[in-house]
Amino acid sequence: MKIPIGVFMIGVLLFSVATAGELEHGDVDFWKDGTFHQGSVEVSGDGTGIIRARVDGEWGEFEPVELPESFLKWNFGARIEMIEGMKNGIMPTSMAGPHNASVATFGTKRNDSHFKINNAVKGTGFLPKPDKIKGVIAHLKETMDSPMPEKLDVLLENYNLGEELFDITKQASLELYTTPEFETGTFLNQMQNPGCSLVYMDIPSYELKCVAQLLHPADPKLTDYEKDVVEYINLVHSYFHGEFRTAFIAVIYHVVEVYDNSPASRGIRLVPSP
Repeated sequence: MKIPIGVFMIGVLLFSVATAGELEHGDVDFWKDGTFHQGSVEVSGDGTGIIRARVDGEWGEFEPVELPESFLKWNFGARIEMIEGMKNGIMPTSMAGPHNASVATFGTKRNDSHFKINNAVKGTGFLPKPDKIKGVIAHLKETMDSPMPEKLDVLLENYNLGEELFDITKQASLELYTTPEFETGTFLNQMQNPGCSLVYMDIPSYELKCVAQLLHPADPKLTDYEKDVVEYINLVHSYFHGEFRTAFIAVIYHVVEVYDNSPASRGIRLVPSP
């Protein structure tokens, strides 16, 4: 019997909480009344413009950059190919590609480790532009209970719109496992030091150096746009994997630098131009 992935993930989350202890925490308590506000990142209300962040212990200003055309062609193209394959009964079998990024962080030790460095594979995706995100949310809600082939068509339509619909200065993710009782190394590091690196295992292989902005669904300080971001990322995750009973922490990766890590390019910087 196949277990629906949504049920499986909920089981994993419950197991994580059930087995949590003091080792799964750091020295700093970021929580208050079951929520948090990330104090190491300051972003304008609509998520655009210069980002102020405390990276490596020092406050600085970071200017988001647009993902290069080569990245967009690879990422959107691979997503469209995957969805078209699913419509024909071909399920994804590889961890490589535009969805899964290896996220490297450095900030603070968790109590079960000697090291501050951490690396974890995270599912990533695009965010709709600030002036389009509410419309996308509404359409996803309207079609949430549609048969899967119709939902795949909705996703396909969105990806075909590409940079017309999506904000190409960002990637987005969810922090699925962190709760007040259980904190991941990624969460602790990004709260302390939001500078991080995302690497996609594929040919071509891209590395994005980013400022990570963490958004707790219950944070009373969220802007209207940030509330939309939390809702959208959780919604599109449930749209594909099945409905979850809880809203997870959302993460915006503000792209600051882009590198081509393919063997032929040897890690040259693409954006901004050297």
